Amino acid sequence: MSSAVPAAAPAASPSPRPRGRIPGWLSDPKVWRTEILAGLVVGLALIPEAISFSIIAGVAPAVGLFASFTMAVTISIVGGRRAMISAATGAVALVIAPLNREHGFGYLVAAVILAGVFQIVLGAVGVARLMRFIPRSVMVGFVNSLAILVFMAQVPEMRDVPWPVYPLIAAGLVMLVLFPRITTVVPAPLVSIAVLTVITVAAGIAVPTVGDKGELPSSLPAPGVPDVPFTLDTLTTIAPYAFAMALVGLMESLMTAKLVDDITDTHSNKTRESIGQGIANIVTGFFGGMGGCAMIGQTMINVKVSGARTRLSTFLAGVFLMVLCIVFGSVVTDIPMAALVAVMVMVSFATFDWHSIAPKTLRRMPAGEIAVMLITVACVVATHNLAIGVVVGSVTAMVIFAKRVAHLAEVTAVVDPDGTTVVYRVTGELFFASSNDLVGQFRYATDPDRVVVDLSAAHVWDASSVAALDAIEAKYAQRGKTVEITGLNDPSARLHGSLSGELAAGG
Repeated sequence: MSSAVPAAAPAASPSPRPRGRIPGWLSDPKVWRTEILAGLVVGLALIPEAISFSIIAGVAPAVGLFASFTMAVTISIVGGRRAMISAATGAVALVIAPLNREHGFGYLVAAVILAGVFQIVLGAVGVARLMRFIPRSVMVGFVNSLAILVFMAQVPEMRDVPWPVYPLIAAGLVMLVLFPRITTVVPAPLVSIAVLTVITVAAGIAVPTVGDKGELPSSLPAPGVPDVPFTLDTLTTIAPYAFAMALVGLMESLMTAKLVDDITDTHSNKTRESIGQGIANIVTGFFGGMGGCAMIGQTMINVKVSGARTRLSTFLAGVFLMVLCIVFGSVVTDIPMAALVAVMVMVSFATFDWHSIAPKTLRRMPAGEIAVMLITVACVVATHNLAIGVVVGSVTAMVIFAKRVAHLAEVTAVVDPDGTTVVYRVTGELFFASSNDLVGQFRYATDPDRVVVDLSAAHVWDASSVAALDAIEAKYAQRGKTVEITGLNDPSARLHGSLSGELAAGG
């Protein structure tokens, strides 16, 4: 993916080390500087978003801020993808908002804890392996739709605001583009936020600030048990919301982890990440947070813009978030929203895969691939739910693939010179889509009494194909003719042997 912002010099990625050895990056001052500054930038950027997501969920701003703190700190320890940021997210807020509205905050917290349990179970049974079935076109659509959503989330901050907001945003964008060309020692977003804050405070410019989003917490969260009756009725009430939250959270987290894998050219442990998300949500629930998952926008700030590569940046993002709120709350409330909008607009621009919509790419890309990408983007933008877009895009890709492969199964017939035997050679993959047309490609009435079906160049994948072969044999048997099926490879022979004759054959 192309990026308009030259990334900070990436910190060295930790290499495999013998058990018990201290990571090499711990003794590298450059890595410490990069990770600390990246964590500070992300911590600042998390504050207004966490407050906004709290509003979506219908809870106090402190609930979203506590969730971002506990999610980031916990996942930095138990997660499977280094440098990825997890915190309160809009997708999770949308899922649990109806539960909070209809049943109260206690039920929301209980649902967050149960969602964490579901995620641990799903991670343990290998749900992360399903990532291999997500096509590249869906991944591109996921990235592009995310970039669009990040930008759309900034639009309300640019409507019906004082006119100084616009030059402040423009100035922020200029600094984000030009400052990395001067030095990458300090992340450009941090410089932009600091400069614009000083300008607005010193000049007394009246513009929306972080403080306008809601009151910041003044103390650390305290652990507790959800205030709900521990009954079967409570479980049946929260279970559907908890399961939906678990699925949405895992999908967004695993997709984000895969994206970071590609950007950093490193591998992550998706199973550990799935279980880690569950642990983080359980911890968050017991601390009265609204739950969350991986945040791709903040992750892009951390990884792509700031150059972070270790767990330290994730841990510090959560710590700095609380420190900024509790210790430096009076300073943070003066940060103009224009400064954070500029950062997120640049993140949106850098995240979008511009190569995917280049005319040269579109001319060469198969129409089906383009359609899948566009459908994924359309679904995500329409629903504001990344999980729905990924599911719809993946199903569309599978349908297109099945339709394409179905036409690869071919049947050719050769009649012996003596006219007593005909050999049908089947080539291709036989499964539910291709086998539907197989039965109609034989000449039952005019063929000789002996028919050989040669499957040495084919593979039988499912019961639909076995049923089609049974139907062919039955049609010839009705006319007093014999059929011999030959050339089955071992897996096909086992499947055919176990199912043949047990399925209803068409007549």
